[in-house]
Amino acid sequence: MNHWIIAPVVLPALLAPIIGFVMRHDIGLARIFSVAGAVAQAAIAAGLFAAVAGGEVLTYRLGDWPAPFGIVLVLDHLSALMLVLTAVLALIVLAHAIATGWDARGQHFHALYQFQLMGLSGAFLTGDIFNLFVFFEVLLIASYGLMIHGGGRDRLRAGLQYVVMNLVGSTLFLFALGALYASTGTLNIADLAQRVQAIGVESSGIVRVATILLMMVFALKAALFPVQFWLPGTYANAPAPVAALFAIMTKVGAYAIIRVHTVIFGPGIEATSGLAETWLFPAAIVTVAIGALGVLGARRLMPLIAFAVLGSVGTMMLAVSAFSPKAMSAALYYLVHSTLAAAALFMVADLVVRRRTSDILRPRPPTLQNGLFAALFFAVAIGLAGMPPLSGFLGKLLVLDALRAPGDMAWAWSAVLLGSLLTIVGFARAGSTLFWKSTSLPAPVATDDAPLPPRAGALEVAPSMLAVALLAALAVFAGPMARFTDATANQLFDRQGYVTSVLGSEEKG
Repeated sequence: MNHWIIAPVVLPALLAPIIGFVMRHDIGLARIFSVAGAVAQAAIAAGLFAAVAGGEVLTYRLGDWPAPFGIVLVLDHLSALMLVLTAVLALIVLAHAIATGWDARGQHFHALYQFQLMGLSGAFLTGDIFNLFVFFEVLLIASYGLMIHGGGRDRLRAGLQYVVMNLVGSTLFLFALGALYASTGTLNIADLAQRVQAIGVESSGIVRVATILLMMVFALKAALFPVQFWLPGTYANAPAPVAALFAIMTKVGAYAIIRVHTVIFGPGIEATSGLAETWLFPAAIVTVAIGALGVLGARRLMPLIAFAVLGSVGTMMLAVSAFSPKAMSAALYYLVHSTLAAAALFMVADLVVRRRTSDILRPRPPTLQNGLFAALFFAVAIGLAGMPPLSGFLGKLLVLDALRAPGDMAWAWSAVLLGSLLTIVGFARAGSTLFWKSTSLPAPVATDDAPLPPRAGALEVAPSMLAVALLAALAVFAGPMARFTDATANQLFDRQGYVTSVLGSEEKG
């Protein structure tokens, strides 16, 4: 077996308690170990990505127990892509948190950060649904700690809402697991794919209930309508680096929908035919609308970005709802783009808000480096809104091209195009208020009681610039990236290939 497959889970799991118990009073040492762990995580993710570049599906069986009797981790194109995206995002956000001093506002930031990486990596690698539930809980605990990092009444209130909603989701998840196990006798994804396929419509009642429950749970994680209302408050009130890392959190729910509702309940499965597609498409339409209207009506910068993230989730899930290789490829391209764009926007907003003392969208005297912040905000805003020349424009073109079915085209194209227009108007209004109208006001003057905020150093600006550079690279190399997402989507719909790789007698990797 390839033991490196479990490394993205084991490394942060070992590093987190060491940082938490040994280094919690030494921020310098905690930073060194945390950065070293993030760099190692990125290197491991890159190595695993290369290991499956040829289209292989590798498995790791803990204790060498064969699936479905033992715990199995599965590495394919999709999980490798998500691991690389998580590792790159984590490294960029960690650099921003350290450069801006956010990590020093609490003793356990770096330990919680590593636990978060453990939960994310485990969710993307696990080959059975019960361990997906386990890693969801690891994510919930770590993300709640990060959410309230630094304290504050608004942050605690938003964190409480976040936890309550996710606990409801966890309860529904357990109900779904119970129903699924009662009807099939297994929770291994590959084994479930075989057993659900053999169930006829006349005896599929419990399985259909489990399918709907799982869709509700994953929709909650992805922030899809009608369970999307936790996201704006959570992202708007979280510490900016945490909100940037949370850009990958909604993608965990999207990943779970893609994996479970393609491999287990996907197209061609008689017992669950049409359940996911029927509900997912209108939910994505409404989510796009809520996100766009929220951006247009926001009166604060952080909620505006949170609603933009919500709209991007809806756009991505529109493509997922088609459950076809072409649409799934477009969804995966847009997934990578939207994650990087959202994280970049939160980091840029953090640089701006720290020098304005408030994120309220009203004219204030210009800040130092006003032109630099305006340029960064403009770049990431057009990326998230889907304007050329960055990758958001190409991502939305791919989504629109994939959604040309006669019954869906009018709704999908209207939602994406009108949503993009409203988002552009909302960002234009915010940008002009923050950076253009402020130039007509007198420059602030430093006093003994109110000194001017310091200039942003190169280390503070570098993570945001790197994220923008990645968006540009995603556009420049759109051809190779699209070919990879095509191969990923085709592999994802090769249900029998996945089953054979996980349940086959021959050792893989």
